[in-house]
Amino acid sequence: MSKIKEFFGDKRFFKTVFKIAFPIVIQNGVTNLVGLLDNVMVGNVSSEATSGVAIVNQFMFVFYLVTFGAVSAAGIFTAQYHGKGDVENVRATFRIKTVICAVAGVIGIVLFIFCGEFFINTFLTETESGIDLQLTLTLGKQYLSVMLWGILPYSLSQAYSSTLRETGRTVPPMAASSAAVAVNLVLNYTLIFGHFGAPALGVRGAALATVISRYVEFLILAIWTGANKKKCGFIAGAFRSLRVPPALVGKIAVMGMPLMLNEAFWSLAVTVRNQCFSTCGLDAVTAISISSAVTNLFSVVYFSLGSAIAVMIGNLLGAGETEEAKRTDKKLLIFAVGCTAIVSCILAAVSRAFPMLYKTSDEVASLSTYMIIVFALVLPFDAYATGAYFTLRSGGKVIFTVLFDSVFMWVVIVPAMLLLSRLTDIGIRPLFAIGTGLELLKALLGFILLRRVNWAVRLVKDPNGA
Repeated sequence: MSKIKEFFGDKRFFKTVFKIAFPIVIQNGVTNLVGLLDNVMVGNVSSEATSGVAIVNQFMFVFYLVTFGAVSAAGIFTAQYHGKGDVENVRATFRIKTVICAVAGVIGIVLFIFCGEFFINTFLTETESGIDLQLTLTLGKQYLSVMLWGILPYSLSQAYSSTLRETGRTVPPMAASSAAVAVNLVLNYTLIFGHFGAPALGVRGAALATVISRYVEFLILAIWTGANKKKCGFIAGAFRSLRVPPALVGKIAVMGMPLMLNEAFWSLAVTVRNQCFSTCGLDAVTAISISSAVTNLFSVVYFSLGSAIAVMIGNLLGAGETEEAKRTDKKLLIFAVGCTAIVSCILAAVSRAFPMLYKTSDEVASLSTYMIIVFALVLPFDAYATGAYFTLRSGGKVIFTVLFDSVFMWVVIVPAMLLLSRLTDIGIRPLFAIGTGLELLKALLGFILLRRVNWAVRLVKDPNGA
């Protein structure tokens, strides 16, 4: 009882959590809400448009997470250097992020140009659903050809937004993202259907709206940060040179490569799992697109609290307060699971309403509802697993995050899905339930690792901050 009183009576804890997490929740929530509305708009063009866009976004998802992983290692040091008050090395981590994001963007563009059609074809399976595979391929290629132009501004935005969040400036990324999604929403309505005198561009219009919004977000972040050098000390002189301490580059490279590979292999595992679902037909692909757009909106709570864990715990470790970091982490994990349990109940309650917004068959609507309910059941466990991931990462335990995240996916979930989808006649409903339900084991693994691994490690001990 005393522990419960201590938890709910800690006003300072809740004030800090809301200060850091609330803007991130708003940012991610607005982004995913517009993503849902975009999905609904495309879904009202045709089932082929929904499937084509969904398939391309599967591979964009891989790229986004690889970029996230690439900047994550530098972000660990950014948070700890900020907690230590070392502005010079925060600036160095920002420079490293900028270079990493630029290189990742160029590689992503080249890869999608030469391999885009092959990627889309891996999801196209002949069934009796009545969906035109060739039209789906054509629309997917049209969508991808425009989306390529938004990759570079998206990548560079990550360098700014992650550094601002890790230094406690969570409102500017929220504002930039909100402005971008507002632009995206208006342009989607205008360009997909041809309103206000604009041509009806369909999936090309959806992609063009997204690309323009990427530039809006990047420009807002870059201009605001540059105009607020007193609040963002790291930006002063950040581009006078690209020189960074070699020792810091080495440390980030040692942590960065596993994290980048982890995000790459984890997102590829998710893509392979979804490809296994697609062997049940394009109805499954469309249903996954609908259910994912909805569940992503409800997932922002626990993912945003995970980001708050990375910032708060990283700052405490950088300041040398390891015991306080451990206590705070326990509170954050409890808070994340509790909030997500409430969100899970709401999601299950409204699961039937969302598929009705789409122009699709009764079977796809029913399947989408089923997937949403299954996801709602595992949501609190995903919240704990996500919190455990960010906790381990904040102390630099990247090998354990890799074992916990991508290795688990490839050793447990992917083999199970491949065997069931290729060697049995199992239907999409039980296949989806098993593929999603196996994530419960990941939460258990996270619990074990947090108890067994000494994750509360200060990484910025040297006098020169290297």
